[in-house]
Amino acid sequence: MSDSKVLHLVIRRIADWSLWSFFTEVRVIGGEHVPLDGPIIVTATHHNMMIDPAILSSSFPHRRVLHYWSKASLFANPVLSWVLHSSGNIPVDRKSKNRQDLFRGTIEALARGDAVALFPEGTSYTEPRIMQVKDGAAWAALEYTKWAAENGVKGPGVRIIPAAIVYTNKSKYRSSVIVKFGEPVSMDEYKEQFFSDLEGAPRAAAKRLTGAIERELVEATINAPDWDTLYSARMARDLLWEDERSIDLEEFVTISQTLVDLFSTTDATANFSTVRRHLLGYYSLLQSTNLTNSVLSSLPLPPMLSPSHPTPLPSRLLTLSVLIRDTLVALTRLPFFLIPLLLHTPVYVMGRIGARLVEHEEETQAQNKAVFGLLSCMMIYPATFWALWAMLWYTGFGAIVAAFTVWAFAYYHNRLINDIYMNLKRVIAAWRVLVGVWAPRRWELSLSALSQYTTPLVPPENPWIDKNRPNSSTPGTSSGTLHSLPAQITDEPPVRIASRRRPSSRRIMRHLLRARGEAVKALAEFLTTLEASGEEKSVIASIHLAKRFGWVEENSPTSLADDGGDSDPVTDARGYRRAREVIAFLRSRGAKIATLDRKIEGDWALSSDEDGTAGESEKDEEDLVWVPSSTSLKQEDD
Repeated sequence: MSDSKVLHLVIRRIADWSLWSFFTEVRVIGGEHVPLDGPIIVTATHHNMMIDPAILSSSFPHRRVLHYWSKASLFANPVLSWVLHSSGNIPVDRKSKNRQDLFRGTIEALARGDAVALFPEGTSYTEPRIMQVKDGAAWAALEYTKWAAENGVKGPGVRIIPAAIVYTNKSKYRSSVIVKFGEPVSMDEYKEQFFSDLEGAPRAAAKRLTGAIERELVEATINAPDWDTLYSARMARDLLWEDERSIDLEEFVTISQTLVDLFSTTDATANFSTVRRHLLGYYSLLQSTNLTNSVLSSLPLPPMLSPSHPTPLPSRLLTLSVLIRDTLVALTRLPFFLIPLLLHTPVYVMGRIGARLVEHEEETQAQNKAVFGLLSCMMIYPATFWALWAMLWYTGFGAIVAAFTVWAFAYYHNRLINDIYMNLKRVIAAWRVLVGVWAPRRWELSLSALSQYTTPLVPPENPWIDKNRPNSSTPGTSSGTLHSLPAQITDEPPVRIASRRRPSSRRIMRHLLRARGEAVKALAEFLTTLEASGEEKSVIASIHLAKRFGWVEENSPTSLADDGGDSDPVTDARGYRRAREVIAFLRSRGAKIATLDRKIEGDWALSSDEDGTAGESEKDEEDLVWVPSSTSLKQEDD
C-alpha cells in the first residue's frame, strides 16, 4: 500500500467485529492464489449488498487494502475526496469516451501495485444462478496492460483474481460464508488480440476475458436453472444433512451443485415430479412457519412401541412432563447467559426491525440486520461502560475494569450464542409442535386454505438484470443458452411478491409434520431407485463437475448472437455423471441416505385412514401416534 488508508483500516476493523457477531464462520478457500503484492483486480460475486464488500475486505488474504470504484463526480468536493481516498475508493469517470481516461484512477492504483476490487455483475441481486458478468473488469485489466506496455512499466503484470462469495443462508443470523479465490487469470492469452489494430479485436479480447472470469465464478458458486430446482435441492440437502453444521464448508458448493444438477435431470426417475412436489411443499411450509428441518429433526420425542403396531398418543400429562423436562434442560445454561442476553436484546430487536423493512429483498436483509445491530452496539457498549465506570467512581482502575467487563460480555455472548440460539429455537419449536398436534382437528386448515402455503415464495425480479442474456451458469451446459435446457425447466415460476401471513401453529402443524414425512419418504425412494437403476444410468452435471466425476459431450461450435460475431465460437457442451457415482459421492460426504427412510419413523409421524382435512369430527383427534426409532426397537427386541 503506497499511502495511508486510515478510514479503510477503521472501516475494515468495524466490519471485522460486525461480521464476527453476525456469522458463525467465514471460511476462506484458495487464499494461496492471492499474491502478497503486485497489481491485481479482484472480481467478486455480488448477492448480498454491503455485506459482500465487508466480507471481501475483512477476509482478503494478507490483509491487503482493496480499492473500490466510485463515481468521479463524488471526488469534486475536497473533504469528500479525502474521505473516499482514505477509505480506499478510486474515481471512475463513466461519462468519458476514452477508456484510458475512464480507467485513469484504476490504472494509477494498479501502477502502484495496489489491489482493485470490482463486482462485475453490476448490481446485487437474488437469483437462482449468476445472471450476468459485465465487461468492465476485463477492459480495465487490458487497458492497464496496454498502458504499461506503452510506458515501459517493469515488474509483474496485472492479474485477475476471481472471488466467489457463497452464503449457506445469506439472510440468516449465525449462518456461514465461504469465500473462494480462484487461480489468477493472466493477460498473456488476451493482450496480443487486444493490442491488434484489426477492427473489433480489442472488444473480442475483452469478451473472451469476461467469459473466462464468468466461468471461474460459475464453477465456484451454486447455479440452478430455476427457483423450483434450487429449492428442491436445498430441501434435499437439509434432509440428508439434518445438522446444519455437519457439511464441511470446503465441500458445501460442490455438494449443493451436485444436488441442483440431480434435480435438473427431469427424467432421473419415473416419480421425479412427485418427489419434487413433496420437497417443494415441505420447503414452502417451513418457509411459511419460520421453522427449519434441522430444528424439527432435533426435537426430543419419547420412543414407544413397534411401528407395525401403532400405539395411541400417550397421556397428555406424561407427554407434557417430558417436554417440560427437556425445556428445563435446554434452559440450564440460560442463567449464565442472561445478563449478556439482556444487554444485547436491543440489538436483536433492531436487527429484526431492519429485516422487516426490506422483507421482500433477501439480499438486503442481512445488511440491515448487521447495520442496525452494529448501531445498537455502538450505543449500548459506551453506555454500559460509562454506567460501570460511574459505579466505580470514575477511577483509572475503574475504567479498566469497566472496559474489560464490556469486552467480556460481548465475547461471552458471541461464544455461547450458537448453542443458546439453537436451544431456544428447539424449545419454541417443540411447544409450537405440541400446540399444533393437540389442537382439535376442526381447527386445521382445509386443503384449499393450505394451498397458499405449499408453493414457495420467490424473490421479486431485479430490474437491473438482463434475464435474456446467455450465460454459462446453466447446469449441464457450457454455452448456457436457455434453449438447450429441457422444456420442463426453462420457464421460471411466476414471481409472487406479496407476503403471506404466518399461519398459527394449531392450524398448520399437522400439515407440516405430514409434509415432512412425505418428503423424506419420497426422497428416500428417489435415491434408492437411482442407486438401483444400473451402471448405465446417467444424470445431468455441470461442466466443471462432469470433468471431475463424469464426462462431457461436445456438439458443434456456435457463436453467441449478442457478441456481434466478434468473439470466438462457443462449443455447446453437455456434462453427465453416473447416477450411482452421484449417490456414492453424496454418501461419502456424510449424506444419511441409508437411514433416511427409517429416520422419519423415529420422529413425529401421522397415522390415519383419512387425509386429515379440516371438518373431521373430534373423534379422530387422537389418531396421532408416536412411532419409535429403529434403535429403540432393536433394544426392545433384544
